[in-house]
Amino acid sequence: MTTPRALRRLPLHIAATVTVLLCLFPVYWMVTTAFRPNRDIQSDHPRLLPRSWTLDHFRRAVDADGFGLFWRNSLLVTLGAVLLALVVALGASFAVARMRWRGRRQFMLMVFIAQMAPWESLIIPVYLISRDTGMLDRLPTLTLIYFMMTLPFTIVVLRGFIATIPAELEESAQVDGCTRFGAFRHVAFPLLAPGLMATSLFGYITAWNEFAYANFLIIKQQDNRTLPVWLSSFQNTFGTDWGATMAASTLFALPALVIFLLLQRHVTSGFAAGAVKG
Repeated sequence: MTTPRALRRLPLHIAATVTVLLCLFPVYWMVTTAFRPNRDIQSDHPRLLPRSWTLDHFRRAVDADGFGLFWRNSLLVTLGAVLLALVVALGASFAVARMRWRGRRQFMLMVFIAQMAPWESLIIPVYLISRDTGMLDRLPTLTLIYFMMTLPFTIVVLRGFIATIPAELEESAQVDGCTRFGAFRHVAFPLLAPGLMATSLFGYITAWNEFAYANFLIIKQQDNRTLPVWLSSFQNTFGTDWGATMAASTLFALPALVIFLLLQRHVTSGFAAGAVKG
């Protein structure tokens, strides 16, 4: 019985393996290129495994102008957008999941529409609004934009998590003397940890990797640029320093990778369990 079943599942395993290899190969090539000497990078016969290793590209990336400053900018913008989205979405999702008010369905419909809208198509309107309000070349502008980009998804996910938590748990806490806010904070909020992790991870990756708005709205103030824009600084009239670019890209990807590895198990288990235990 085991052999026929294994044979039936073999194509699925092969397809999954091929998919994983195709997705991971660009990352592998980026990391290995960051350690290759220039002669191997520019060779007409590239090798899958580097013949030698060097850290010169990482030294040039770290010594590049604005390395620490752009890291600070990206962290401030990303963390600000994620925290703001969590605070606003938590209140909005609670109101949608727990309260009954006129226009609730229409509100969720607008949230879904905002989630489906391609943000790249709004670059020109956002630029015009930023220019007319004097918000060009400012980091708070990027923070607000990333907040708006992640807010619809955060509301949808948190609303689903709150809806799966029995309202009777909060009502019992209120009977014992808790206020409505206290009941939510002590009973429902701890159960939302997987949802908060999932939305935080999505918001962090979205804001950390975003390039178009950062490049389009931060035009004059070079000190306000973020890491995705910083990566383009390794291009000049003589070409692209691929070694330094790949080293900088590797350093740029490390925070998102570390956070994903730390939260991935909790996020997956939370979705599988429906965010309710016991």
